[in-house]
Amino acid sequence: MDSFELNKVLGALLGTCLVLLAVHIASGTIFAAPVPAKPGYIVLVKQEGPTTPSSGPAAPPAGVPIESLLASASTQQGAQTAKECELCHNLGKGQGAKIGPDLYGVVGRKVASEPGFNYSSALKNSAIAKSGDGTWTFDKLNVWLTNPRADVPGTMMTFAGIDSEKQRANVIAYLNSNSDKPLPLPKTAQAQPPSTSPSKAPTSAGPTTPQAPANPPTPANPPAPANPPAK
Repeated sequence: MDSFELNKVLGALLGTCLVLLAVHIASGTIFAAPVPAKPGYIVLVKQEGPTTPSSGPAAPPAGVPIESLLASASTQQGAQTAKECELCHNLGKGQGAKIGPDLYGVVGRKVASEPGFNYSSALKNSAIAKSGDGTWTFDKLNVWLTNPRADVPGTMMTFAGIDSEKQRANVIAYLNSNSDKPLPLPKTAQAQPPSTSPSKAPTSAGPTTPQAPANPPTPANPPAPANPPAK
């Protein structure tokens, strides 16, 4: 191939590159994306509508007293849920502490009092340790098992808590039964029926006929008879 033919080929390649470069520059100018004022991405989240209540029993509302939940709590289900506690606690009598203290007989026991375990100063000086008689009551355990770190900031317990009120009641009922002397479950207060005022006998719209007295009174001194006429 002579130099003339080679120059033609090189010229064609150069021309093609120039055309592609011009197209790229032109397309970038026409279809340039606007620069956002705030960098980031918009993530669209599907809004969930209100759920239709199922035919089954509804979950207890928030803030249900523990006395009401313990009335229907299941110690068997509580024992199943409490198996998660065995990662850090012993549940059997006389087994001693692990990462956490022994939980046998914990209901009714003094807070932060199990021998052989080094409790945190946050728990020793907490309100639950100083309120009342200083023991683990049903109410204290209910709040504690909801979120220990929120109940006692600074505690060494890293358990996230039990969100379900029903599961917490089951676990508390099981922990209470897991003792030499289980405490009697608190009784729910019986609602007193509203007092009613004595009803009044309805009166008829029409006039009533006066009733004659059963025994009319007799005068104490009857008047003397008048003089009889002369015959």
